[in-house]
Amino acid sequence: MKSFFPVFILFISNLFAAQIKEHEKIIDSISNKKWSENNLNLDSLAHPTFTSIKTKLADTIYIPKKSIAPNGPSEMPLTPFGLVKYKDPQRWYFMGQNNLVFNQASFSNWNAGGNNNIGVIAKINYNISYKKDKHFLENIFQFGFGFVTTNGQPTKKTDDYINITSNYGYDIGKNYYLSSGIQFVTQFGPGYNYNTTLDPVFDDRISKFMAPGYLNIGLGLSYNPNENLQIIFRPINGRFTFVTDPLLQKAGKYGLLNDGQNLRTELGARLNFIYRLNIHKGIYLDNQLNLFSNYLEHIERVNMSYNAALNIKFNKYITTVVNLDLLYDHYQIQKLQTKQTLGIGFIYNLGAQNIEKDNRKKVIKPIITK
Repeated sequence: MKSFFPVFILFISNLFAAQIKEHEKIIDSISNKKWSENNLNLDSLAHPTFTSIKTKLADTIYIPKKSIAPNGPSEMPLTPFGLVKYKDPQRWYFMGQNNLVFNQASFSNWNAGGNNNIGVIAKINYNISYKKDKHFLENIFQFGFGFVTTNGQPTKKTDDYINITSNYGYDIGKNYYLSSGIQFVTQFGPGYNYNTTLDPVFDDRISKFMAPGYLNIGLGLSYNPNENLQIIFRPINGRFTFVTDPLLQKAGKYGLLNDGQNLRTELGARLNFIYRLNIHKGIYLDNQLNLFSNYLEHIERVNMSYNAALNIKFNKYITTVVNLDLLYDHYQIQKLQTKQTLGIGFIYNLGAQNIEKDNRKKVIKPIITK
């Protein structure tokens, strides 16, 4: 009997423990409901549906293909086309080019003969330009001087010029500009004719500073569709020739009509072509042609001046330059005057030479989803 009582007590305890209380039923019902709401409907996966997402283009992000900063050197010259098209608030632009060309030859026991010689040509080309809205002003300074020294012979001048030009323009649309300008041309030192005088002295001079000196003042139009082409036509152009050296003031020399005359005045039309031909990367040919016709005397006698400069650039600082100059002036000499120079030298560029171009071929359009 004693052993039956503990077994009975244990049975009753387990019976009461197995009964589910009311609060536990509530908890179980909430859990089942949550499971039903969040459980995946496996049958729906067999028949999926797709919802379209509407897209909207936002502001365009412009990525230029290639841009050249206005303060970095480049091969392209500064032109009215570039100045007017450039939208930067900067107003003053500077471009400089310094060129030093050497020629040298040395001989020792050379059967064919020859004299040791060395030649140097220094050239400076600076452009200081101003741009505001449709107005522009360019000031160009070009200086050059060269000589060659040959063993046993006097030093000879091979190049000598001063060329200062100032042009004002106003953009009237379609790459045309109202244009006015002034140009001054002369040389630094005396010049001699070495073909007729092997060892000249100062009294043998045929030219010097301001003998001659040329001053052109004109008004007209210019056309500049790109950096490589510029055409300037000035139907009203005054041309003044100065001969300040009394030794050279002779009739027929530099267009002078009388002995002792120091100034010749002409009024006519002037046409100027400037064209750059890009032959290959680092190789380009600059061409400049100037034509002038005098209204007052023999309009058919057109003065012509042509310059071609072939530049072959090996690297940033070393280049080969070939120059050809042709000149015809009926009142100076009724023959074609020619000058040709060739040399390898150093070149150093300064300032702005190319204006940033607007190239919109590369565009990324971001997508915004609603």
